[in-house]
Amino acid sequence: MNVDEAEEDHGKSHNQEAVDQYMPHDRKDLLALEFAGLVLDVDNRSAVGADNALRELTDSAARALPGSTCAGITVVNRAGEVSTLSATQPDAEKIDDIQRRTQQGPCLDAAWEQHMVHIDDMSVESRWPDFTRDALSTTTIRSIMSFQLFKNRDQMGALNFYSDRPQIFDADAVETGLIAATHTALAWNLVARGEQFRSALASRDMIGQAKGMLMERFGIDAVAAFTLLTRLSQDSNTPLASIAERLTHTPRDTP
Repeated sequence: MNVDEAEEDHGKSHNQEAVDQYMPHDRKDLLALEFAGLVLDVDNRSAVGADNALRELTDSAARALPGSTCAGITVVNRAGEVSTLSATQPDAEKIDDIQRRTQQGPCLDAAWEQHMVHIDDMSVESRWPDFTRDALSTTTIRSIMSFQLFKNRDQMGALNFYSDRPQIFDADAVETGLIAATHTALAWNLVARGEQFRSALASRDMIGQAKGMLMERFGIDAVAAFTLLTRLSQDSNTPLASIAERLTHTPRDTP
């Protein structure tokens, strides 16, 4: 090998080291861009479309995480009720069913108590014995990584990654999972905001209908009708929208 060839090989080696050093960051940047696009898609869709977009986001997260065979979003309320918002494989739903039945498991802890919970090997896991026993006997899942998505007074949620191989989620997988969880949490907030907005619009329309009925029935103006509604709400300690709904669904007296 002459000097030029040696220098060329050294250059290739140096360049490859640079590629190897920066490629993981480039891949994560591309992944973040992909999730950002999906989040924007959630914001631009209708209620039904937003739910579908969340499922697509979960599916993309499962594909992006090295070693993951499936993923799902688990929602838990203060009463301990567990629901599966999305799941890419039946085993992800089975895991939630087991947690619902045993009231223990990594997804519940991630949702309520910790930001991230990791089971490296189900066969030697001891924190949730009932859950682990049933998961090993009824599913192919052997390792789990769960990230808290949101937490409020009434409920919490977690994004969960599952694998049929133990000891599969390394530090790179944790970092990728955090990227996915961050964007999924943002998407969830957009969906929740949209639901609140639609609920507010529906309540406004319902209150408007109730005001119209009172105006027609008692010959009063809009201000007096709204005052009457608020008085009924305060006296009965019932939300104004509920009072309006009852009025609009009560059959009118027939002559």
